[in-house]
Amino acid sequence: MQVFITGVSKGLGKALASAYLSLGEDVIGIGRSHAFTDKNFRFISCDLENLEQVNNLDFGKLSASVLFINNAGIIGSIERISEQTSSDIQSVLNANTLAPMLLCQKIVKAFMPSEGLTIVNISSGAGKRAIPSWASYCASKAALDIFSEAIYLEEKERGRNVKIYALSPGVIDTEMQKKIRSTNTNGFSSSDAFKELKTSGKLVQPERTAQKIIQLLAEEYSGEVICSLKNS
Repeated sequence: MQVFITGVSKGLGKALASAYLSLGEDVIGIGRSHAFTDKNFRFISCDLENLEQVNNLDFGKLSASVLFINNAGIIGSIERISEQTSSDIQSVLNANTLAPMLLCQKIVKAFMPSEGLTIVNISSGAGKRAIPSWASYCASKAALDIFSEAIYLEEKERGRNVKIYALSPGVIDTEMQKKIRSTNTNGFSSSDAFKELKTSGKLVQPERTAQKIIQLLAEEYSGEVICSLKNS
């Protein structure tokens, strides 16, 4: 199986790449940097906030079993839209929504067989409920959810057995969480709640989340695109 993963330099993306390499899979990382030396790892340099670079990616014709994980994402500016001195809307939507959408389009067009393709778009619970000071991030994940559902139905109409997930991985102990906790309560009303997640030990390590994702993908696909690891 070929496993494509965006954002492999740290956090969940790095943990997923390491886990699949340990299983002997061929992993293709996509992003700005990486630290892998495994012989089964290949890297495609691409700044996913730069849509010109994303559009220039060419996967050719893919005919083997393929797993594509759109993991890369950014939280953006943690402040109210009206108080941003420099708007984060474009950069957040580029990285979290438009780049994954374009990559999904490229993959479903490049993949030849009627089955054997799995796409995992890493979403968030923030795409299901509005969080003040996260407006762009919430919108980016909500859009990714409905896009994932739509392309699943499109491929089903074509008679192609493509598995697509918009997966909320839960709260993970990553650099993004550090940024969230460092935000002043005056600009982010949920700051104390996220700090409590850390102090109470409720954040999950990326390696554990990676194993949960691998386990989920090993199960029979139900056709439910929107899913969550929150209670798993």
